[in-house]
Amino acid sequence: MTRASGARETLHGCHSGVSSKPLKSTMRLLTSAVSPLRRLRSTVWTAIALLSGCRETPAGPTVVTLAGSALGAEGAVLRRQLARFMREHPDIRVQQQETPDAADQRHQLYVQWLNARAGRPDVLQLDVIWTPEFAAAGWILPLDRFAPDTAAFLPAAMAANRWRGRLYAMPWFVDVGMLYWRTDLMPRAPATFAELATVAARARQQGGLRYGLAWQGARYEGLVAVFAEYLGGHGGRILDGGRVVVNSAAGVRALTLMREEIYREGIVPRAALTWHEEEARFAFQNGEVALMRNWPYAFALMEDTARSLVAGRFAVAPMPAAPGGTPTATLGGAQLAINANSEHADAAWRVIDFLTAPEQMLERGRAVGEFPARLRQLRDSTLTRSMVLPPSSALAVIEHATPRPVTPVYSELSGVLQIHLHRALTGQEEPAQALDAAAAEMQAVLERTGLGVRGSGGAR
Repeated sequence: MTRASGARETLHGCHSGVSSKPLKSTMRLLTSAVSPLRRLRSTVWTAIALLSGCRETPAGPTVVTLAGSALGAEGAVLRRQLARFMREHPDIRVQQQETPDAADQRHQLYVQWLNARAGRPDVLQLDVIWTPEFAAAGWILPLDRFAPDTAAFLPAAMAANRWRGRLYAMPWFVDVGMLYWRTDLMPRAPATFAELATVAARARQQGGLRYGLAWQGARYEGLVAVFAEYLGGHGGRILDGGRVVVNSAAGVRALTLMREEIYREGIVPRAALTWHEEEARFAFQNGEVALMRNWPYAFALMEDTARSLVAGRFAVAPMPAAPGGTPTATLGGAQLAINANSEHADAAWRVIDFLTAPEQMLERGRAVGEFPARLRQLRDSTLTRSMVLPPSSALAVIEHATPRPVTPVYSELSGVLQIHLHRALTGQEEPAQALDAAAAEMQAVLERTGLGVRGSGGAR
């Protein structure tokens, strides 16, 4: 018997459960009768030991790895929930695989893993704009076979997780852009952009503030999120299927208004062209600005009386709209998906199903302040009592949640759009010129990747 054939026999015994006693007898006869095989004695008995071990050692639990945020309160509540899951499901053990907290770094790491067809991590925490990209690349599994109750979730979040009619991720929590306004400087939030300009200027003058309005104007994804809200508020959109329509009349009006808020109205500081979320938050919480566009995370931070000058003196509302448009809240948040190369897809789904269940969403909302992706839980009375930002106020904004374009090449499209939006806001291009250039380049991306439809361009 050769070393290879002995190994096959051992593995066969492990696989089929054949008794090791006949094999022991056979090996003993062979090793005593055939002198050339005596040198294999130790190898034979090692194989027998392995065989016996295969039969006598019970199989352990299935190990599922989950990659995503593991820092701070977010990480703490997730660890508690996973511990509870493992008590309820002793046949599954979940291991957390830490990733960078910065979205771009996490995205890069995921792409490296999934391009290499790595089987782990099994469960991936995705940004809402990544789902179609990962689905089109074949990196994540469609979830329809698990028959999730999709009707219980926020429709905009479900739409963002579909690609070509199939569901690829489940919403974990939702995030939306919203308007923060000073309750001590104005009786109510402005409902139109014209009213916004008026109250921002008046509040700035009467309150002795440096600025009227703050938003994120640096050249990054946050600028696209802000522009999408101005665009939707004017009745426009970025894509219409495979056609780029960002340069429509509505698009030009939206971008023109943003620029006028800086240079003509003077309510947005020029410094905002370098601002991200935190610079805008600091300006608002330091009492320097009357209104601010930002995400829900800022609410609890600004209610801290130890570091905020506006604690107890602000509220949130949907972004305004112009005639012909609707209030628009750019959708953010996290989703959970299954690695297409996972060897434990069924177990991975059980983890996702548990983490996106109502109880876990409510616990996460109370502990971290992240809003449930389930509609019923957004109205839960226990959540209302425990969250700093009243869910009723948040729900008034979340009802206007709008996904950014659901396309696998969104990141590339956004990169093009960021350049031309920023050029328009800094005066390097006129709004119409900037959006025409962006539309042409974006359409070329769609057509190069087989996702475009000829005859692009919004009518003006």
